[in-house]
Amino acid sequence: MRLLGRLEIKSKDKIKEFLDAEHVGRIASIDETGYPQIIPMNFVFLNDAIYLHTHTRGEKLDNIKRNDKVGFEVDRELEFLPSYFEDPKDASLADTLYISVVIKGSASIIEEKNEKALALNGLMKKYQPEGGYEPLTPEMDVIDEVAIIKVTPDSIRGKYKIGQNLRKGERADLAKKIYERNTSAIDTLKIMGFELTKDGLRMVNEPLW
Repeated sequence: MRLLGRLEIKSKDKIKEFLDAEHVGRIASIDETGYPQIIPMNFVFLNDAIYLHTHTRGEKLDNIKRNDKVGFEVDRELEFLPSYFEDPKDASLADTLYISVVIKGSASIIEEKNEKALALNGLMKKYQPEGGYEPLTPEMDVIDEVAIIKVTPDSIRGKYKIGQNLRKGERADLAKKIYERNTSAIDTLKIMGFELTKDGLRMVNEPLW
C-alpha cells in the first residue's frame, strides 16, 4: 500500500499536462449485452471535462444513451526495464516505467451548438497547433455533421512510475542502465529528473508529481 501511494499523481496540473500531451485515449461504455466496449479515440481535456468527436450514429452513442456511466483511460509507456537490470536469471523482475490517468464519470451527447464548436475548436487547437484552418462557429453546417461526447469526471486518478520510489543512488543507476540500453530515451530520462551533459547523466530534480 505504501508503494501504491508513492505511485499516485497528486498534482492536478501534472494530470492536465499529461492529458494535453497525449493523442489517444480509450473510452469504455457498456453495450446492450452488458459487456464493456472499449474504443480508442482522439480527445481534448477542456474545462475539466473530456470531449471526443465521432460519427452521429454508432454503438458507443447507443451505449451512452442507455447507460451514461463510462470510464476513460490514457497511458504512456516510458521505458521497458529488462529483468537483467536486477538479476540475469530472474525474469520476474522485468518492469515498465509508465504514466496513466483513469477517469470514471458520466457521458453525455452534446447538442448545444456553442459547446460543440468549443469542443471542436479545442480538438483542432490540440491536434493542429500550427493553424491552417478556419475556426468553427456554431452556424457552420459541419457542427451538425459530427457528434460530440462529453465525459464529466466523477473521479480522476493518475499513476506514474518513473523511479520516484527509489533512493537517489538507485535512481541514478537505473537512469544509467536505461541510457546504455537505449540512447534515444532522453525524454524518459528528463521525466525521471535527469539531463544529459558532456560528462554524462546529471540529476537535476526530484521526480515528484
